[in-house]
Amino acid sequence: MKVLVTGGAGYIGSVVTAHLLEAGHRVTVLDDLSTGFREGVPAGADFVEGRIQDAGKVLDSSYDAVLHFAASSQVGESVADPGKYWRNNVAGTMELLAAMRECGVRRLVFSSTAATYGEPASVPITEDDATAPTNPYGATKLAVDHMITGETAAHGLSAVSLRYFNVAGAYRALSGEMIGERHDPESHLIPLVLQVAQGRREAISVYGDDYPTPDGTCVRDYIHVADLAQAHLLALAAGAEGEHLICNLGNGEGFSVRQVVETVRQVTGHPVPEVTVPRRGGDPAVLVASADRARRVLGWRPSRPDLADIVRDAWAFAQRGENQETAK
Repeated sequence: MKVLVTGGAGYIGSVVTAHLLEAGHRVTVLDDLSTGFREGVPAGADFVEGRIQDAGKVLDSSYDAVLHFAASSQVGESVADPGKYWRNNVAGTMELLAAMRECGVRRLVFSSTAATYGEPASVPITEDDATAPTNPYGATKLAVDHMITGETAAHGLSAVSLRYFNVAGAYRALSGEMIGERHDPESHLIPLVLQVAQGRREAISVYGDDYPTPDGTCVRDYIHVADLAQAHLLALAAGAEGEHLICNLGNGEGFSVRQVVETVRQVTGHPVPEVTVPRRGGDPAVLVASADRARRVLGWRPSRPDLADIVRDAWAFAQRGENQETAK
């Protein structure tokens, strides 16, 4: 297929782009580089610098599909600046869908989020559970899912939304490029703990140790970025005209904050001091997604579910240094 990847210079988008190229697809990446890196775009992909609102200048009838990753995605920032999230995530996607409709591009894979569910009444979370996002980030992603549902019904779009929680690890492309995670500022647990192991941080903050979990710390679902990429490729071949399929992705079991910290110690061989601090408001004790539908409908099954494997790949990337080819 000939595909457009919006946000393809970012961490997840660039890994998916590498997988698409390796599967023989022709790829154009559209990214404004506000959070991504030009050098992170895998070799072999065409690159257009621009916002999602510029998709109409790129798309034409020769494209078969769009994989949509371009979005603002920081929960805290969304609370402080909700307007940015409604403009980028919702208004931007509205223009993308209009451009697809005008050019006759009828297949979409949307990188959504399990933040659409909010605080779950039960775990693991299924696609039939209530959606009640607790922040503007999750609310805008849910709004886009509703928008896509309407588009499929009205105009025959074939669409798949993939909802997931925490992505980590790194991927070495067949071309030799290694693509991993780097944010500024960093907010994700595994790279933060790895920074402590590298001596770049003094200690990792553990936000609460009195949750109703086995070790008192929050439990989260982690998925390897390469497994996530494979799910997007399977989704590209799934779905039917006029259908909007929503699938959760996850390992089906979670890992606590202290399990992550201990795994980093074991993998790196370095001490990782930790400091227990008060809970953050709105942090649920356990967030784990059920991926039964993805297994059943997409034929997807994570091949790297072990936390140590995820951390090992992330550690290999972290040791490459700040100036290596990377994606945010």
